[in-house]
Amino acid sequence: MKPLSVECIRTILSGDLIQGSDDVIVHFGAYRLKQIKNQNTILFLRNNVVNLKKLVEYFPVVLVTDQTISRGVLYKNLTIIKVMDVEEAYWKFVNYYRSLFQIPVVAITGTAGKTTTKAMISHILSAEKTITATNSTNNSRTAHLQYLLSIDDDTEAAVFETAVGAPGDVLKAGEYFKPTIGIITNIGAHHLNYCKTLEGYIQAKGEMAKILDHSSVLIINSEDHNTKKIDLSNYLGRIIKVGIDPSCHFKADDIKYCKDGMQFCVLHEEKYYSVFVPGYGEHQVYNALAAIAAVHEIGIDLPVAADRLKTYKNLNKHLQVYEGLNGSTILDDTWSMTTTSLEAALKVLSEVGETKKRVAILGTITDLGSWGYAIHEQAGEIICKIGVDILITIGYHASIMADQALESGLNAQVYTFSNNPLAYDLLTKIVDENTIILIKGDMYSKPMIELASQLRKKH
Repeated sequence: MKPLSVECIRTILSGDLIQGSDDVIVHFGAYRLKQIKNQNTILFLRNNVVNLKKLVEYFPVVLVTDQTISRGVLYKNLTIIKVMDVEEAYWKFVNYYRSLFQIPVVAITGTAGKTTTKAMISHILSAEKTITATNSTNNSRTAHLQYLLSIDDDTEAAVFETAVGAPGDVLKAGEYFKPTIGIITNIGAHHLNYCKTLEGYIQAKGEMAKILDHSSVLIINSEDHNTKKIDLSNYLGRIIKVGIDPSCHFKADDIKYCKDGMQFCVLHEEKYYSVFVPGYGEHQVYNALAAIAAVHEIGIDLPVAADRLKTYKNLNKHLQVYEGLNGSTILDDTWSMTTTSLEAALKVLSEVGETKKRVAILGTITDLGSWGYAIHEQAGEIICKIGVDILITIGYHASIMADQALESGLNAQVYTFSNNPLAYDLLTKIVDENTIILIKGDMYSKPMIELASQLRKKH
């Protein structure tokens, strides 16, 4: 955080100094008690009651409140700023702080690929710029303030994920970050427990266009069916399309699987550029196209971006390849589980395992609410369309995928289990060096992660 004096902050907030000194310097910000981890933090106190004893170890602390605090509980090294409305004061502070920095800010949303795209952009930019970015997949709304305050005078660019758990989440992120470049990687079917319908989810992702102004850039996947449903009629900025369609501003050609990744050419402004991106799958090509388009907007030449992309390290549990049980090959994709990422993973299994026995071990898709049954049926149809030789599901809802795949005509051996040990016992008997195994679940499914670890060869 750029250090700010209490006097400066008080002026911004039109607040009164009730206790303490205008000379205190603030280095951190919080709006929840548990977010205070350091001294010299400003806390916007939204609750009527706070146990100040819990803050003593972090003093000096600056408290912004619209409540009257009893003189009997005041402490040394506690500065209090009284405001008319603490919520209004909080947003004054957020808007002021963001206005201090005229830098490129990239915001990324999408059902799949946003963390990878963010990581690619960060990797390319960090070679010559000081950047800040969301940490791993920690993209919840409670983290927005900390990420905003991670921008300081040395920061030259910022890259943030803007996840959708419910309608309004992207709009809220926009209030903090005010991005200059927005990216929608793709839109599948997810978080229907709060978005209620696929249309509601599409609209929630489409909020990206609403948080960008007329001078901004929106990067979209031109082939994504659901992204095409977003109403962009009121968006006044530029739109950059990436994909394989001739209309794309960044068009991928001659896509090939090669050792440890994907090789392809990018056509941009009638010039071709050769690109290699670590990590398997055509979805990885789309992630790379979005990243290249974003960094090009920030001023990185395409040959430079392509050269830096070669050294990108594919993310943990994103279709990582390992030697596995009985000499088999393991594709560990236990990071996330949506129909979008499932389809991408099964395509990789099909391509990389073309000459091998293809085994898919699949867990449950979460955050679907009342849509759970229908979405798992859709997943079963996807499995049937792409095909596997052996399908293993773990968990009740995952078994719906197996049933639907069989009903749709899947020609494969199918097993449904309620737990890991049963699946592992079967695998010890049916896999060998001519077997490739995709194991797919999400980061919150400990059983799937544990099974993936069991299947890896121990050195």
